[in-house]
Amino acid sequence: MVLVSIGPFAPRRFLLLAAAVFALSIANCFASSILFSAKTTPYDHQMARIQAVLSTPSPPRHRELSLLLVNHWIGELRAIPYRFSMEWKTPSELAHEPTGDCKGKSVALYQRMRENGARDLRLIIGKRAPTSRSTHAWVEWTTASATYVLDPTINWAAQRVNEIADNSYVPYYAYTGSRRYRAAAATSLYARL
Repeated sequence: MVLVSIGPFAPRRFLLLAAAVFALSIANCFASSILFSAKTTPYDHQMARIQAVLSTPSPPRHRELSLLLVNHWIGELRAIPYRFSMEWKTPSELAHEPTGDCKGKSVALYQRMRENGARDLRLIIGKRAPTSRSTHAWVEWTTASATYVLDPTINWAAQRVNEIADNSYVPYYAYTGSRRYRAAAATSLYARL
């Protein structure tokens, strides 16, 4: 004979369930990833070359930056032939060379947007897809209406985060100004609960 207890959830299980429900409810707010402040990242030595670009002050905002203008800049950078470089190129180096990679193109876009008043920008290092062999760099931009992935290496225009396939653009690290972040997938947070 098998006895089954129909007792209420244990307090610990109830807290875990509540935490999981909370994590699921906010997961969409963070575009499937949550950024945690990091003291160091594996890319800090390489990022030293472009730290001045990341810290470019944004001028006082007179008007919203047009998505049409941002798409134009993405298109200009996308038209530059791709060639991998071991070191991060500055925007001035990219402007004087006939080729560029995802790192150089993303840094150039980041700088141009900051100089034109964009706020809430993040330079992201991650993978284009979970099965990608190498890392990739792109920019994320949050406006009042949406968060966009700006990838001047692969795309010709900005893409809304909520319109991108779940397995695309997997962030590992994010940089904005002098701050560094480590990304964690929201799904992995509540999967551990």
